[in-house]
Amino acid sequence: MSRFWKIALIVIAVIVVAAIGFRLLHKPAAEGAHRYGKHANAAATTDQSGGPDDKDNAPVPVTVEPVVSQNVPIYLTGLGTVQALNTVTINPQVAGEMMSINFKEGQEVKKGDLLAQIDPRTFQAAYDQAVAKQKQDQASLATAQSTLKRNQALVASGYVAALDMDTYRNNVGQLQAAVNADEASVRSSKVQLDYTRIIAPCDCVTGIRSVDPGNVVTTTTAIVTLTQVHPIYVIFYLPEQNLETVRTAFKGGAQLEVAALDRTDAHPLANGGVLQVIDNQIDTSTGTFKLRAQFPNADGTLWPGQFVNVQLKVRTDAGGLVIPAQAVQRGPDGDYVYLLQDDKTVKMQPVTTANEVGASHVMISKGLTVGEQVVTEGQFRLKPGSKVQALKPGEVPAAPSADDMKKAKANGQKGGGRRGG
Repeated sequence: MSRFWKIALIVIAVIVVAAIGFRLLHKPAAEGAHRYGKHANAAATTDQSGGPDDKDNAPVPVTVEPVVSQNVPIYLTGLGTVQALNTVTINPQVAGEMMSINFKEGQEVKKGDLLAQIDPRTFQAAYDQAVAKQKQDQASLATAQSTLKRNQALVASGYVAALDMDTYRNNVGQLQAAVNADEASVRSSKVQLDYTRIIAPCDCVTGIRSVDPGNVVTTTTAIVTLTQVHPIYVIFYLPEQNLETVRTAFKGGAQLEVAALDRTDAHPLANGGVLQVIDNQIDTSTGTFKLRAQFPNADGTLWPGQFVNVQLKVRTDAGGLVIPAQAVQRGPDGDYVYLLQDDKTVKMQPVTTANEVGASHVMISKGLTVGEQVVTEGQFRLKPGSKVQALKPGEVPAAPSADDMKKAKANGQKGGGRRGG
């Protein structure tokens, strides 16, 4: 047999097998249709048409809330860093052996408290020497003044020459200058002696010390760093497009309220802050400008170097329209809400959101009016024109009555008979 006829027989066999398989696969459906006859067609028609037990027309239970009008504070938010009001690195102003450290690390100290003591003996000796020299010159001055006074009465009698009187007067002047120099030397020695007592310059919190008692320190030795945290600064940044808003609100020295929140915006860390300064230039690399606020920080909640989120209140809008945030849905054409109508159906209402109001509400600038009802829960089951059962927040649909249960059961059994044949 030639190759051509072999291929032809194989093709014919494949066609025959395919035809047999097709009839076997479609035979049960045909038999099922023949077996059930009109009952099957009626059931299919009932299922497609919706029938008397179709549940699509049942009202959908949803939660609705009204649009309310209230005064809405407008906030700008930015990332900030806490900064000490004053930061002081304590360096000795004289060299010597560190005799004692008089503070505990992390301790709050008051202005004037003794922080450390340097060996004062050398400086005490220099001071005593200056005082002694001053007293010596003061005694010499007193003698010279007495001699000048005594000889002044003898000049007229010719017992003392005028040249000698000039010498007496010059001697008094020299000794007065010496006494003045001694007085300056005493003050200088006293200052050097006082520098051996290292005093806190402000009400501050001490850091970790870097010198232990017994070490010889110089004027370049850093002993400890002090930070003033009552009150305290917060430095924060806002986008440059907010500059005009802030400047307008801050004009005339108005006090703008500032709050510091934690990094998750979950709760405020400190309230009562006041905006102090708007920086005089915009950072071109980030497109932001810098601001500084001051907080009382009486309880020490804010700490230098801490990162916080900052809320700056720039104004209050009177009569803002407010709805719960969960009522607003996102669509391809923008934001919208499901609005309850008089016939208990809903429609999609486009809205424009303006600002957040707290953590759970938003202000609407366009699309709604006061008193209208918007759906806040159950939107996933809705479409335009859906009939709804409007519930108040926290309210649940009433449980079905016994008659409702019987009717539902009867409908279920009736439907099952139709399909079973």
